[in-house]
Amino acid sequence: MMQEIHYVLILIGAFVVMASPGPATLAIASTSMNQGRVQGLALASGILTGSLFWSCSAAFGLGAVLYANVWLFESLRYVGAVYLLFLAYKSCRSAMTNKSDASKMLTTLETKQTSLRAAYFRGLAIHLTNPKAILFLGSLFAMGMPSSVSTQGLLSVIVLLTIQSACINLGYAVLFSNPRIRQGYFKMKRGFDAAFALMFGVAGIKILLSKLN
Repeated sequence: MMQEIHYVLILIGAFVVMASPGPATLAIASTSMNQGRVQGLALASGILTGSLFWSCSAAFGLGAVLYANVWLFESLRYVGAVYLLFLAYKSCRSAMTNKSDASKMLTTLETKQTSLRAAYFRGLAIHLTNPKAILFLGSLFAMGMPSSVSTQGLLSVIVLLTIQSACINLGYAVLFSNPRIRQGYFKMKRGFDAAFALMFGVAGIKILLSKLN
């Protein structure tokens, strides 16, 4: 049974989606550069938890439930889109503030940091309000696993996807919190914030305008 699972297909497909730019990666980059590695790791951990939830849900059939109950899917979609637009607003407001030197920003950084718990739940909210994830995983599972797959087989795929997600999301947090990257971010903070505002806004609008099929 284990040999019938197309692990390579599932992991490659999931990797492309997880590693490509999207709301989750944008949030990790923004938080890690603006608030530091610990905050970025906390937010990435929330996203990882959301990824695990959707993987389990897809593996055990919740995707079909969401697809059958369009109102539930649509509710999650609108909540997620509104939250992304809120993040776009915050980034835009930050970009419009007076530019300060990097040393002053680094000095005041500690007082502006949110709690690790808040960062974690922010990451969790970003991923749980993206129901498109479960539809993608559901289709990936359908293509990569036989209909007679055992519970052990399902759990093996979930574990591998979780490990892969951890490497990607936590890796992004470490990468974007690199001192050189953070220093460059603070030197060009307004430009970065404007870019984040645009990307969050585009992502939110795209989700609002997207169709279920």
